[in-house]
Amino acid sequence: MQSLLIVEDEKMIRQGIKAMVQRSGVPVDLILECANGEEALNLLATRHVDVMFTDIRMQKMDGIELVRRVGELEDKPLIVAISGYDDFTYAVEMLRNGVREYILKPVEREKIAEVLQKLDAELERKHTEHSKELEIGIRQMRELVENKDLSEAERELIISRYESLFIDSEYRICIFRFDPESDYRETYMLEDTSDGALILLKNNRVNAFLKNEMEDKCAGVSGIHKGLSELPAACREAAAMRKLSFLREKSCIYGEDEPEQVNENLRERALELCTEGERTKRVQVLGTDKTDEVLQRWKVFFTALEKEMMDLSTFSREMEESITAITEVYREHITEEDQETAEKCRVLHEFESLREYQTFFTDWILDLNKRLGDRPDDINIRQKIAQAQQYINTQYQTDLNMAVVSNYVSMNYSLFSYSFKQYTGKNFVNYLKEIRIEKAKKLLATTDLKIVEISQMVGYENEKNFMKIFKSLCGVTPGEYRKNMSA
Repeated sequence: MQSLLIVEDEKMIRQGIKAMVQRSGVPVDLILECANGEEALNLLATRHVDVMFTDIRMQKMDGIELVRRVGELEDKPLIVAISGYDDFTYAVEMLRNGVREYILKPVEREKIAEVLQKLDAELERKHTEHSKELEIGIRQMRELVENKDLSEAERELIISRYESLFIDSEYRICIFRFDPESDYRETYMLEDTSDGALILLKNNRVNAFLKNEMEDKCAGVSGIHKGLSELPAACREAAAMRKLSFLREKSCIYGEDEPEQVNENLRERALELCTEGERTKRVQVLGTDKTDEVLQRWKVFFTALEKEMMDLSTFSREMEESITAITEVYREHITEEDQETAEKCRVLHEFESLREYQTFFTDWILDLNKRLGDRPDDINIRQKIAQAQQYINTQYQTDLNMAVVSNYVSMNYSLFSYSFKQYTGKNFVNYLKEIRIEKAKKLLATTDLKIVEISQMVGYENEKNFMKIFKSLCGVTPGEYRKNMSA
């Protein structure tokens, strides 16, 4: 049981009932208390409660009026009435108004335990039934979105059956790369669609969701829609915005973010990069002593997409052709790990952004190039990476990223990314995280600064993001770490 509310105007009685609930053997995550019906009604209007225990005689609003008003709410708890013998006639009226159980005063622990076990079993049964219904409904929603062969009658049947289950207000669709470690509560999600993970969000939750859950992600968000009949259109809009967010490295919203208008001549020049001749040059230059040319030929191709001179579908098809050519031309040198990397590079939506994809792909190309015979200038590169490390150690608290640091040491972005990992054993993002968290640990252990202040001092503007990263690296929250260090 997630939550239980005790409504009783006598504080000692409330505390006594709470203690009995805690010793009943039925696990309850959260026990809430209210001193009268008015307080309870205000609370129930803003949050879900599984079970409510209420006295009958209370000031401001008694239990009878409370039960009647709760019956008008959309989200109603299971109600247990508590009263003395002389209130029995009132209790009968409450039972008629939906009260599930009736307990006489003085309240006995055994009776509390018996009632809770019965209601917990009912809640569990309802939860199981609801979960099954949601699972079936989500499968049907996937059909509505992805199956173009559905007849109009089949579409109407799905809409009439599941619309009230999933949609009760205006909504938007959000598409992004799914993170299995995140918990997207109060959402309905279809994982692993052809464009990524898909979430249906009430319109009034979109801004908070993007700020709290998508701050470091590149999501595509549809316009505002109503009803399941508009779901396919909403998904198409979100998919278009996800492609745009992949290029621009930020979340994009339909109607607010639009693709750039590109001169037709530039589009034609970009398409020339997808010819067999240009593809052959990009592939054949591998294994030579021309590392700069390797990087330049691929950079030109990626830049054409970044500047939106070609669409993502064209880029994806050309990458598929190029990867196939690489694995065939150099098949004698392609390892099993190379094959796995190549397969991952074929699926663009598994990457957060074009920058992340380009870095991953270029790392592989440079590694393959090196194994095929090329050797970068090790001494010069080692010096530049050492210079970069020193810069990070002194500037970690600023808005630092790999583009800033690679520019500082005058190194090609992709070569810097590859070399940094080769010489430090860590990618840039993880290296910076570890530096910042180590500094935060020292501040937590040696100062009384607030966590939000420490978060900002080590380079994190968003406290929630800082706490998430800290726990993932240290296994405990910043507050728990400070407590452990002071123990």
